[in-house]
Amino acid sequence: MARHRRVQAPEEDKPLLSISPLIDICFLLLIYFLVTTTIKQKERDNNMMLPSAAPTDTQPDIQPLFIKVNEQGHIYANVGAAQELLDRDVVGKERMLPMLDQRLDTYAASARLGNDQPLVQIYVEGKAMHQRVVDVLNLLAKYEINTVTFTDLLAEDQLND
Repeated sequence: MARHRRVQAPEEDKPLLSISPLIDICFLLLIYFLVTTTIKQKERDNNMMLPSAAPTDTQPDIQPLFIKVNEQGHIYANVGAAQELLDRDVVGKERMLPMLDQRLDTYAASARLGNDQPLVQIYVEGKAMHQRVVDVLNLLAKYEINTVTFTDLLAEDQLND
């Protein structure tokens, strides 16, 4: 009697997932985004001196410039009856605010002529866009105005006039 060998069926090949191409693609994408991303120098760091928590009784030597940013993104200077609209929209790729730029140039120059540190108070309405506030802060940094106060302590009738 002849012996018969049972032939074992070959195990079916299970598909394997090679992750080395995936890792290569991830590194290539990472390198691509690192190379193509640019960080704007002027928005990287604004060296501003914010007020301390404890208020002082001493009055500043110079009248602070008051800037208001409303919910529509409009920029105003001064308060009350003297309030005036400066800029409605940004201009160009650099997001310039030409009227505020001119006002800050005049204010900073006159403060420095009197050997004073220019002071700015900013009032931002609750739903104002953050980018518009950053645009204002960038202009302040351009003129090296480092003493800035964010305020909400003005009477409502002063803000709406």
